Amino acid sequence: MARPIRETPILTGTDAKRFVSEMKKVEKLSKETRSDNRKSLMNEFEKISKKITICL
Repeated sequence: MARPIRETPILTGTDAKRFVSEMKKVEKLSKETRSDNRKSLMNEFEKISKKITICL
């Protein structure tokens, strides 16, 4: 049986300001930078996946 979803807290003060500034940084990334970031993350994922064995 599913658990109820709690309300999402509303950000205020410095938390809200930090969130907005971080969102603006993400929006400014070029397609090349996004692509490079994705490649880097996928390479790290591949390395970690080789070290971990998951039994189902």
